[in-house]
Amino acid sequence: MGSQRFLVAAFGDAGHAFPAIALARALRGRGQEVVFETWERWREAVEAEGLHFTAAEEYKTFPPPAPGSEGQASAADAALALAPLIDDFRPDVVVSDILTVAPALAAERAGVRRATLIPHVYPVHEPGMPFFAFGAQPPRTFVGRAIWRAWLPVLTSGLRRGRRELNQMRAAVGLRPTEELHGGISGELALVATFPQLEYPRRWPSHVRVTGPMEFELPHREIELPEGDGPLMLVAPSTAQDPELRLVRASLEALAGEPVRVVVTTNRPGSDEALPEAPANATVVDWLPYSQVMPQAALVVCHGGHGTVARALGAGAPVLCCPHVGDMAENAARVAWSGSGLMLPWRLLGARSLRVAARRIIEDPRFGARAGEIASWARTHNGAERGAELVEHLAA
Repeated sequence: MGSQRFLVAAFGDAGHAFPAIALARALRGRGQEVVFETWERWREAVEAEGLHFTAAEEYKTFPPPAPGSEGQASAADAALALAPLIDDFRPDVVVSDILTVAPALAAERAGVRRATLIPHVYPVHEPGMPFFAFGAQPPRTFVGRAIWRAWLPVLTSGLRRGRRELNQMRAAVGLRPTEELHGGISGELALVATFPQLEYPRRWPSHVRVTGPMEFELPHREIELPEGDGPLMLVAPSTAQDPELRLVRASLEALAGEPVRVVVTTNRPGSDEALPEAPANATVVDWLPYSQVMPQAALVVCHGGHGTVARALGAGAPVLCCPHVGDMAENAARVAWSGSGLMLPWRLLGARSLRVAARRIIEDPRFGARAGEIASWARTHNGAERGAELVEHLAA
């Protein structure tokens, strides 16, 4: 069989772009032709992997503007702008990130097969279970399940509004309306790039496959770690949230007097802001290679973004999540449910509460053991390679 052609497209935040780059790189490594579409900021990183880059038209996602709005591009506008590339490249499959609606619309319009890359836990609701992004763990009793079922109309109402907005976009590109409440997820193939150990029990649709995380990181020189032999703590905040660095500052204060070594990254490379002052047992940098530090860490403190959680657990490090916005509370709840870490709610974040939670994880070997089990699974399950196999099969 000759090489196949794939268009892989992703939203521009690192947590969405990086897993898609990992998938595209795996496809190229298997001899396939790949075009990668995302925001201009990642052009250099994509081209460094030997991939053909095309800049995505950036548009507002939430709430979406009406198609044709003056001075504001919509997903429909971006889909129509992408049509010439699809006509010219003629991909066998278009793989689009779950937040990237335009390539999926353009693919369906052109009659091309579609796959959706979900770079976090599966967001579709299972009856009797907590709603996605609420940060709640599964109910333990019939009463608990009944309560979640009773609230289902509230969730359905929001999904119907999203469907109406999506159908506006579909109409603008000449597509018929969809009846699916999760119409942005392909019904042909959905790749869930997370650990199965973080997924609550559910009935899985046949087209949905949990692959394991898809890892990619920007190249960076190794950093110098703090001296000593105490346990190493890594504080790795979100790349897109918490501009005041509240988590970083609380962590530095909490761990300053502890018998540990602390590495803090602000994840703000190139920022003009001065780095927070580091106590004697800490090192503070604006960026670092996770592949260097996480395998040595006894604990990773983060906001709970899926990319950071997955990298930590894949390296065998337990996690303390302090969720801020979005799906961070959901990821934190899954970490706590899996036994691989704890969740410290944002409203309770402070030096004292963080110190107590960090001590608990370090002193209880069960957290590290559970993270180690997940890391053992990761060593024999490459999420990007598995995803590449599945989209190749869809193309064939």
